[in-house]
Amino acid sequence: MDKVLKIKDIISEIEKHAPLSFQENYDNAGLIIGDANTQFKSALLTIDTTEDVINEAIKLGANLIISHHPIVFSGLKKITGKNYIERTVILAIKNEIAIYAAHTNLDNVYNGVNKIIGEKLGLVNCSILAPLGNRLKKLVTFVPEAHAEKVRSAIFDAGAGMIGNYDSCSYNISGKGSFRALKNANPFVGEVGEIHYENEIRFETVFPEHLKSEVVKALLMAHPYEEVAYDIYSLDNKYYMAGAGMIGELNKEIESSSFLNELKKVFKVPIIRHTRLLNKKIKKVAFCGGSGSFLLKNAISQKADIFITGDFKYHQFFDAENQIVIADVGHFESEQYTKELFYDILTKKFPNFAFHFSEVNTNPVNYY
Repeated sequence: MDKVLKIKDIISEIEKHAPLSFQENYDNAGLIIGDANTQFKSALLTIDTTEDVINEAIKLGANLIISHHPIVFSGLKKITGKNYIERTVILAIKNEIAIYAAHTNLDNVYNGVNKIIGEKLGLVNCSILAPLGNRLKKLVTFVPEAHAEKVRSAIFDAGAGMIGNYDSCSYNISGKGSFRALKNANPFVGEVGEIHYENEIRFETVFPEHLKSEVVKALLMAHPYEEVAYDIYSLDNKYYMAGAGMIGELNKEIESSSFLNELKKVFKVPIIRHTRLLNKKIKKVAFCGGSGSFLLKNAISQKADIFITGDFKYHQFFDAENQIVIADVGHFESEQYTKELFYDILTKKFPNFAFHFSEVNTNPVNYY
């Protein structure tokens, strides 16, 4: 009998791709409304959740809305329907529609919101503009020589050992471990009450902290000892597979005005707010979906020719200091392809279930 697919199964797949631990502290990503144990029917993919989007889900028979922006950012003290947030929440609850949001966690992963922007722009050699810090751990354990390969493979399969474009990264030192099994022990090697010396490998590798439970579980399952000795250290290294914004390159440089015209096509905007065009062509491109003005210094320090994002304020445009072109394409416009990202993640795992693109234009900004 086939397993009944539940909403929590859909959520789990999204969070494998974009762990909640990567969201910013002000954010409210995750399941916002609904019961994760409810049987899943179909989902509606959107950038924002509004009353119109809820009504669209009702017509489609979808019982899950997957949104980029959370409908609730901070706590609601009253739910009386006095604004669109409260009305949307009431309508979703009445119709038993769950609402899930993947926001800054999806912004911050390498294969997230910014990666798809880079693909739409035809950029190559893309990397994180401002990598996250304090997200890496080092695992050290001690394994009998004959079992070292089995333990290594299990730990790597759990996601450890990735450094940039390399996997299975580790350091291994041969040595001699000692222990004495006490009265109630059941030692893999050695005798109870006697000190035993065993030729072992000291195995070291790194992993991102969100994989800690999986890595430790893999270690304990593969290791032959009854009691497994291991240490986990926090590292100050940057984690280059997660963070804010991205930077990449065009295959060939292009005139600034021509590139701005290309941006208008890609982001489907009638107008772009930008700083003065400089007397040089565009080759290196920094970008951030949503509100990315806080990354301007990062873009300048990495010698980007242009920085593309949304929500720049008037005085912030002065901060370009004639070192870079700022191109504000709009918040919604820069994140519009996030629905495609949701679709790609979920249809690979659940090809036989319906995931609908919302046809509601939730962009509150209009151009005249």
